Amino acid sequence: MALRRPDHEEALFRAVIERLHESALAAEITAANAAEMAGGSLADILVAGVTARLRQFIASFDGSPHIEELFSEHLTQARDLYQKYAGLYAAHGAATTERVCRKQRLSLANGMRSEELARCVEMAINGAKSMHPGMQPADAFVGDLTTMARTLIAGAVAPLPKSRPIKPVAKKAAPKKPVPKKPVPKNSGGRK
Repeated sequence: MALRRPDHEEALFRAVIERLHESALAAEITAANAAEMAGGSLADILVAGVTARLRQFIASFDGSPHIEELFSEHLTQARDLYQKYAGLYAAHGAATTERVCRKQRLSLANGMRSEELARCVEMAINGAKSMHPGMQPADAFVGDLTTMARTLIAGAVAPLPKSRPIKPVAKKAAPKKPVPKKPVPKNSGGRK
């Protein structure tokens, strides 16, 4: 039985979208690892990963006059793939945040969890996309996203409090009572 053309086109479209997400995730992991190995801050590492992922998306659609249409179609025709990879991107961001925070002795402020920070970074991406439809011009999009993500991460991170060694408390000795001096009588003893 031959595939009907619409089913074939949909399967092909889904395969292209899945490959696009796979290459974008690989670019993100590679860039984040390189920034971490170079000794970058948490913001450096997360921004390097996210911008590499998005530059991979942009490069994949470069030259297409239908970039906006492709992005909206992949959300409708391949929503399950979008959700799958959104989860993978978030999990990678959260794992990277936890690892870097341990390594650099950082904590997330105000009880924020690494999963929440990853979600906020993804919301920053959506905010930058709203200012730059189709993520164009690419440099302006990435520049605005970088500013938003760095600001967000800076507000979410705090150094771990320095742990002070606990010193044993020394017992305070009772103050010594002064020994009263015996008054020496005026006409006593001494040589005659």
